[in-house]
Amino acid sequence: MLALVFILLVPAPLGAYAVYLRVQYAGEPSAEARTRNNDALWLGHAWVDGRKTEADVTALAEQLQGTGIRDLYVHAGPLEHDGTLPLASVSPKARWFTTAMRAAAPAVQGIHFDFEPVQSGSKGFLAVLDQTHELTTARGVPLSVAAAQIDPIFHVNVLPLLLTGEGKWWSHGYFAEVARRVEQIAVMSYDTAMPLQSLYGGYVAQQTQLALEATPASTDLLMGLPAYWESNPSHWGHAETVAAAVRGARLGLGASTRKNFGLALYIDFTATPENWAAYRDGWCVAP
Repeated sequence: MLALVFILLVPAPLGAYAVYLRVQYAGEPSAEARTRNNDALWLGHAWVDGRKTEADVTALAEQLQGTGIRDLYVHAGPLEHDGTLPLASVSPKARWFTTAMRAAAPAVQGIHFDFEPVQSGSKGFLAVLDQTHELTTARGVPLSVAAAQIDPIFHVNVLPLLLTGEGKWWSHGYFAEVARRVEQIAVMSYDTAMPLQSLYGGYVAQQTQLALEATPASTDLLMGLPAYWESNPSHWGHAETVAAAVRGARLGLGASTRKNFGLALYIDFTATPENWAAYRDGWCVAP
């Protein structure tokens, strides 16, 4: 009987939530919801392991022209179990790339952490951010972090915890705790399992609103764009598109005048010309 009740009750709230997301995706984004030149791009490991050349750096700099991309998140890891990063063996061309890239297209220098998974409420992660922030502050560079999505429905994070032992979302409060400890936070607003573009776009709109509420005005906030294709239960490529994410973020941003807001493309080596066009046309080009 308990199982039957569960089966009967679960579809109702999920259906109501789907309707809510579809409503979130309705209407026209504000004309003011355009790039504030605080966007970013995640870059793969090829840029720091010797596979890229000066010509590639020049091509990347040219590709970034006319966009709002200011920051590049370069994959320089992985870290060792003790937290060290042996650049000489893991990313031997890291210094070459940062020097070449700053010469070709000046960008902000700093540290971007992408630790996965980080469970909501993790005190260890907050401690790492506190310790790192002391170092970055002393050197006058920003600390940036990739963040999990925010719990979209009250305590829904309990479900994946019960089923897999790992949560998918951060609580609103924990997201705020992380955001207060960094200069920039980028939400990984993809891999949502949404089956339709309208639902995915509505979900991004909701996540944008939640993140805006939780992020201090002094911290840069960016929403991730899925510039890659997968087709599986956690990421339906026909639904999770750059165009839907851009439109959803614009709807969530509304008429906000917040300047330190942006979008972040994930990731350079899978981004297609269509992905770039959706980002440029939807976010960078005024109507």
